Amino acid sequence: MSNDQYYGGQQYDPYANGTGNGHQGHQGHQEQQGPDVAQTWEGQTWDTQYQPAVTYDQVQADRARAAQAQQGYPQQPHQPHQPQQPSYEAYAPGQGAYESYGTPAAYYPEPQHQQPPQAQDQHRHRSAGAAPAAPVAPAPVAESVPAAPAPSAEAGPGWSSPTTSGNTRITDAQRARAEGRSPIIAPGMQPAALTAVLGLLLAGGAALGTYGLLVPLVLLQGLTAAGWFRLNGMWPARQGIALAFAGGLAADAALLVTGRENAAAAIFGTLGVWVLLCLVLQLRSHADPDERMYGLMATIASAALTVVATGHLGADPDAVVVGGVAVAAAVLARALPLPGPVSLIAALLASAGAGIAAGGLTGLGSSGALLGLGAGVCALVGLRVASYDYPSRFVHMTAGVALPLTAAAPAVYLLGRALV
Repeated sequence: MSNDQYYGGQQYDPYANGTGNGHQGHQGHQEQQGPDVAQTWEGQTWDTQYQPAVTYDQVQADRARAAQAQQGYPQQPHQPHQPQQPSYEAYAPGQGAYESYGTPAAYYPEPQHQQPPQAQDQHRHRSAGAAPAAPVAPAPVAESVPAAPAPSAEAGPGWSSPTTSGNTRITDAQRARAEGRSPIIAPGMQPAALTAVLGLLLAGGAALGTYGLLVPLVLLQGLTAAGWFRLNGMWPARQGIALAFAGGLAADAALLVTGRENAAAAIFGTLGVWVLLCLVLQLRSHADPDERMYGLMATIASAALTVVATGHLGADPDAVVVGGVAVAAAVLARALPLPGPVSLIAALLASAGAGIAAGGLTGLGSSGALLGLGAGVCALVGLRVASYDYPSRFVHMTAGVALPLTAAAPAVYLLGRALV
C-alpha cells in the first residue's frame, strides 16, 4: 500500500508549499497557526492536538483524484496541497473516511488495477516536479511474493529440506542389518588377495630363515590384534590392541631366546602371563561389570590369537612354506563367485593341490597335500569368523586378512612336527 492511495494519487509532502521550498512553507505554517498552538507534525501520524478542518468539497475532490489514479493516472494539472489545510481523508468522520481503508485496492490490489510501467514513470515525474526539495520516504509497500510453482511429475523426485546435522552414509553392514539379511558377509576378493600376498611373504621369509620370517609375522600379529577388537565392536581400543600386540612380540622374543625346540613352552608360558596381566588390568578398571567382563574376554581372546600366531615361527620352515601357499590358494578359491558348497569344495581342493605343489619344492613331498588340506580347513574357519555379525570394511581389511593365516598356525606347527 503506497502513499498515493491516501493522498489522491500523489505523494504527500508536508514540507512543500506553492514555491517549492519545504523549509519556508513549514515556517510559514507555524506562523499562521499562532503562538498558542503547539508545533505539530503534518505527516502520517495520529495527531490528537491539532486537526485542521476538512470541508466536504475537499473530501469529494480527493476521492475523485484517487479514483482517477487507480484507473491509470491520466494526465491532469497538478494541484499541490496547501500546508494550512492538508487533506486527511483517513481521519475525516463519516462513511467516506472509511471507504479509503476498506476498499480492496488499498490492501489487496487486483492485477487489473495495477499501474503500468509507463503510468508509474509519469506519476513519478509529476511527483518529483511538485516537491523537488526534501523528499519524504514513502511508506513500505506490501509486495506480494509469488508462490513457488508446484513440482510437476516430469521434474523427477523431490528433495527434502537441508539439515544441519547432515546425513551420514549408510554402510553395507547397516543396510544388510536393516533389510534382515544374513549376518554373514564374506570379505571378498580384495582381502583375499591381501591374505594371499601375506601368506606368500610368510612362505618366502621361512625359506630365507628365521629373521626373514619375523618381519611378515609381526605384521600378521598387528593385524590380528586390531582386527579382533574391531570385529567385536570395540573401537578405538588402543590399550587392548597394544596389550595383545605386546603379547605376540613377547612370545616371539621368548621363542627366539629358547629356540624352536622349546616353542610350545615359550608360547604357552607367554600366553599364561598375558592372561594374568589382562585380569589384573581389568580389575583396576572403573567401568560397569558387564562392560568390564566384555572387555576382559575380548582382550584375552585377542592376546591368545596374537600369541598363537607365533606358531609359524616355531614350526619347521618347510611346513611354513607349504602352509602359506595352501592358505593363499584356499582364500582365493573361496572368494570366487561360486555357489556355497561348490566354493567350499573348490577351496579345499585348491589348498590340497597347493600343498602338493609346495611339498614338491620342499622336502615334504606328497605329504604336503595333508598339511595343505589341514591349513586350508583352518584358514576357512578363520575366514568364516571374520565374516560374521555384519562386519564392516575395516574388519574385512584387518581380521579378514589376518585370521585365516592366524588360525592356520596351529595346524602348520602340529602337522609340520608330525610329518617332517
